[in-house]
Amino acid sequence: MVVARECCNSKILREMENLPKSSYPSILQSENLTKYILESSVYPREHETLKEIRNVTASYPMGFMISAPDAAQLIAVLLRLLNAKKTIEVGVFTGYSLLLTALTIPDDGKIIAVDPDRKAYEVGLPSIKKAGVEHKIDYIESRALPILDKLLEDPSNDGNFDFAYVDADKENYWNYHERFIKLIKIGGLIIYDNTLWGGTVALPEELVPGSLRKTRQDALAFNKAISSDTRVEISLVSIGDGFTICRRIH
Repeated sequence: MVVARECCNSKILREMENLPKSSYPSILQSENLTKYILESSVYPREHETLKEIRNVTASYPMGFMISAPDAAQLIAVLLRLLNAKKTIEVGVFTGYSLLLTALTIPDDGKIIAVDPDRKAYEVGLPSIKKAGVEHKIDYIESRALPILDKLLEDPSNDGNFDFAYVDADKENYWNYHERFIKLIKIGGLIIYDNTLWGGTVALPEELVPGSLRKTRQDALAFNKAISSDTRVEISLVSIGDGFTICRRIH
């Protein structure tokens, strides 16, 4: 999604829209190119129930926070390359990326999905049920850190997960990372969304609207820290609002 739920309001949305066109609304810097990618290679392959969530979310408050469909398509490819079976998702919103994961992993696969906003989750729940994948999902209505800490209390969870997707509060990204580096197996992947923060990470501070500066600083700090983390291989991908893909190597 473009903007994290924890700091979203109409003022922030307006200020995102007033950013220089080189950095918003698309990391690709071209609405026409984004439209071409979606219409030529993403939408034709999009599952019917994913399209349903995307359409219903469009009229939901702060609906622009949905995961970018082209970024979600990349997640599906990575899940299949991993043969992922056990995953964790931090930040669910209306469930687009959650449903995509559930559709991709095996029938006996499991997803621990954590988000304090059950109302948003229930927007996409009918589509999840229609897709026949609800049995793969363990939705927990909570903030994420207590849940991750509880998982780590059980030694059998060390290195027991294949994949994690984080699309939540940026100020806690490093806190999440320190926990996921234990929960995800060696060779597994962790993806952090919004690490380019609407392109503001590349703007001078004085050009960034005030309400976006704190999260921009969080993104900058995380990007700097993750680039020095020798426990993972990384790739910062200019897709959606910026994906940092981490592969645990030890």
